[in-house]
Amino acid sequence: MKITPLHTWPNSTAEAKVIQEKFRSKVITSNQLQHVQTVAGIDIGFENNGNITRAAIAVLSFPELELVEQRVVRDKTRFPYVPGYLSFREVPAALIAFEKLKIIPDLLLCDGQGLAHPRRFGLACHLGLWTRIPSIGVAKSRLIGTHQDVGTEKGNWQSLMDEDEIIGAVLRTRTNVSPLYVSIGHRVDLPTAIDYTLRCTTKYRLPETTRWAHKLASG
Repeated sequence: MKITPLHTWPNSTAEAKVIQEKFRSKVITSNQLQHVQTVAGIDIGFENNGNITRAAIAVLSFPELELVEQRVVRDKTRFPYVPGYLSFREVPAALIAFEKLKIIPDLLLCDGQGLAHPRRFGLACHLGLWTRIPSIGVAKSRLIGTHQDVGTEKGNWQSLMDEDEIIGAVLRTRTNVSPLYVSIGHRVDLPTAIDYTLRCTTKYRLPETTRWAHKLASG
């Protein structure tokens, strides 16, 4: 797929913060999904003491959730590990992997935050803007926000709040298992993000998109 550059890559957190604050207003929080036939997940890992970034993309058919395309690439790591700025460390290699895809996915589920981020510009927002693909943040842990207790059954959820603002949802994807933190990435609304996260999750805690991408990266 062809990717049009969004910005140059920063050399410091100060420069990265400027980019986050500039582009967070570009995030579309209304639902622009059409007919979804493919969904994708991405796994980012590091090798050689963090000097090499490994990005794996799994594209699955929907609703069957069967693998239809995969890409794994490695690239030099360009940014240090700094909480709140992880997308600047992870997205460059991810974009190389996306450029190698023959099938452009209709929806991207990211293993990370979207709007549930201190500056409302997590990985799912950043990657969604770069690729222009509707995206959802599906994180395993909470970065910011508070919430009420979530029911123990699969499908139960509570709003994730930052003071009086809803920034995401705490979603139980498997009964009696720790919930996931779902938030808007780009071009979807929160109810749609919750719906597709559940529809991409079978008998495990994580969506099949994330599981497939991790399997490819680990293989």
